Amino acid sequence: MKTTMKKYKNIGLALLMGCSLTACSSMDRLANVGNPPPMTAIENPQLKTDYRPVSMPMPAPVAEKKQPNSLWASNRKNFFKDQRASDVGDILTVLVNIQDTAELDNETERTRNNGETAQLPALGGYEASLGRILPQAIDPASITDLGSTSRSVGSGTVEREEEIEVKLAALITQILPNGNLVINGSQEVLVNFEKRILKIDGVIRPEDISTNNTINHDQIAEARIIYGGEGHITDVQQPRYGQQVYDILFPF
Repeated sequence: MKTTMKKYKNIGLALLMGCSLTACSSMDRLANVGNPPPMTAIENPQLKTDYRPVSMPMPAPVAEKKQPNSLWASNRKNFFKDQRASDVGDILTVLVNIQDTAELDNETERTRNNGETAQLPALGGYEASLGRILPQAIDPASITDLGSTSRSVGSGTVEREEEIEVKLAALITQILPNGNLVINGSQEVLVNFEKRILKIDGVIRPEDISTNNTINHDQIAEARIIYGGEGHITDVQQPRYGQQVYDILFPF
């Protein structure tokens, strides 16, 4: 009971905070009625109070040992420089081209018939006295006769078609002991209060990186691709918070 009351209390506080934030946002929008959206002034981002320097994974420093009268460097694997990503902190382009089409049609039917019959022709001579015990006279040859029939029919159809074609720059964040590379990439685009979000994570082989430093999404193991959005249009497409809470709590 206490756990349920605490849950309701947390939900109420969350709704109250959401309403407060909505009211503040509405006041800001009302203050700018009739005015064009203001342009952001050009300023040094490092002087802003909320500025945080970017911290990215970087490769471990490698000491280079130079040999006199030699064109070969001790920290290089090839004579000609390879422009493909190969170390922590390097960037490569992921080509996401998903064109999936699936169609499933299932139909099942199940039928079962059961029957049980029990007789009591003799019971030490007491079978003739069963009529005195039971409300009506019975036939000892058909004491029990049970039967059941069940039938289940089901059908289902699934038709799906997805198409996504985007490019995304990803960063190598880790080199595994077997030489495979862990990549992570994210991209956000904000247009008219609608933000498009694209993220990708996974593990790739260095051999699969093409000469133009790109890799296809189907060559990424353990791929996690997220393509979605946030904003006014996305909010309209989602149920309101009250309806979502009602759907969770309503037991019927």
